[in-house]
Amino acid sequence: MARFNLITWNIQWGRGCDHCVDLPRIVRTARETADFDVLCLQEVARNFPGIPGAGGEDQFRLLAESLPGYAAVEGVGTDVRAVDGTRSQFGNMILTRLPVLQAFRHLLPWPAEPGVPSMQRVAVEAVLQAPWGLVRVTTTHLEYYSARQRAAQVERLRELQAEAAAHAQDLDHSRKEGGPFQNAPRPASGILTADFNFRPDDPLHARLQAPLGHDAPRYLDAWQIGYPGQPHAPTNGVFDREQWPEPYACDFIFVTEDMADRVHEVRVDSDTDASDHQPVVLALNC
Repeated sequence: MARFNLITWNIQWGRGCDHCVDLPRIVRTARETADFDVLCLQEVARNFPGIPGAGGEDQFRLLAESLPGYAAVEGVGTDVRAVDGTRSQFGNMILTRLPVLQAFRHLLPWPAEPGVPSMQRVAVEAVLQAPWGLVRVTTTHLEYYSARQRAAQVERLRELQAEAAAHAQDLDHSRKEGGPFQNAPRPASGILTADFNFRPDDPLHARLQAPLGHDAPRYLDAWQIGYPGQPHAPTNGVFDREQWPEPYACDFIFVTEDMADRVHEVRVDSDTDASDHQPVVLALNC
């Protein structure tokens, strides 16, 4: 049976546990991990020479150029003026060899919390033509330092799923063909990946999977579908004990409940130290 493979990975701007920023190593490791149709990356930088190990390179461009045949969808959260007057940007991206029918960049809630370090977060969404039909793939990176902001961001992700399910019923804009009002598909079926910065026992993990109502399919943790009752393998701190005293899971893949029976495998690549996080792979039956 044919398989659809997706990898999600917080690459820490390509910085491995050896403190070296090495984007070719990221691409090579991803290719070795799975023959991926979709690669979801968090912590991609452009023109940020101040972050450890980076030289200010345009990582969005370099990663896209390293994967010919893949379309790149950028999602910039932080976008600030650099010293030289250009832009410094930081966020997430999706690379896919499937047709991209539509793309969205959703800025997530960022309620003020004085004294707590935080940044603007973004969810980048791509509507893809998968072998079995249309599917939305969304990747994001929730706030680490602020529980309040993280909770607000989870609520927005739930709202976006309900919104997409409603848009899936909006099919006839024939009188607006040929312009930006022309209807473009946005299905209810979706895959959500991220460094969520919460653990499996956090109430936010359950909240993200709570029913949505209005016939919108809810999200389910693909790991729990594949391995019910088994603890999620650690995805952070497996090798980097300088930043993380103990390994734990915070990188998850959720699928909408209508896709649950397609889940073939979920696995964590626990062998690479090319980032402080581990790649997580989802294989779906086509």
